[in-house]
Amino acid sequence: MRRNWVRGACVVGLCMGGWLAGAWAQTGIYACTTKKGQVITADRPIAECMDREQREFNPSGTVRRTIGPSLTVEERAAREAKERQAAQEQARLDEEKRRDRALLTRYPSLAVHEKERESALQQVDDVMRAAQKRVEELIEQRKTINAEFEFYKRNPAKAPPTLKRQLDENTQHQQAQRRFIADQEREKKRVNARFDEEGVKLRPLWAGAVPARVPPGDTARAP
Repeated sequence: MRRNWVRGACVVGLCMGGWLAGAWAQTGIYACTTKKGQVITADRPIAECMDREQREFNPSGTVRRTIGPSLTVEERAAREAKERQAAQEQARLDEEKRRDRALLTRYPSLAVHEKERESALQQVDDVMRAAQKRVEELIEQRKTINAEFEFYKRNPAKAPPTLKRQLDENTQHQQAQRRFIADQEREKKRVNARFDEEGVKLRPLWAGAVPARVPPGDTARAP
């Protein structure tokens, strides 16, 4: 077995010498041993050795690289899928780190975060107060409309179309404002849920963060 190996190595050496003398300008020389033990050299990847390792030599005779066995279609697809999955996971982790850094920059402390929560809730409350005021105005308007309808209490069919339209519009506007107020109540819950979720992410970031310089007028400190 060793003699065969030595003989094969010698054959490779002799073949390499011939190839290198005549193909100095080539990009490389490929060599491999087939499953039958035959040593093959060529100026391009060797088809007979696609299922085994090949070596590419520089013109100087040094090994430029080793080429592994070619993969089947299924193996190549599986490897590419694995590589894509790894790339997607890395991209997800990078994006998550970027968001965490941005979140920490925006809210460097618990006090700043809570102050922002209060401001967001205050804005919703202001909108709700305006809507509630509009409902009260509509209720007063409805009293006036109802008072006019008293003249047609015995025969509502004789009420003027304008008065009926005012009644319908008043009803629709009140319903719309009450739906809007209900939406704002849900918005307050969404605001609190968002800040609670951010707080969960921020607590470990605050714990490991270097205390940031506090802007002028802001007394908040990192916890």
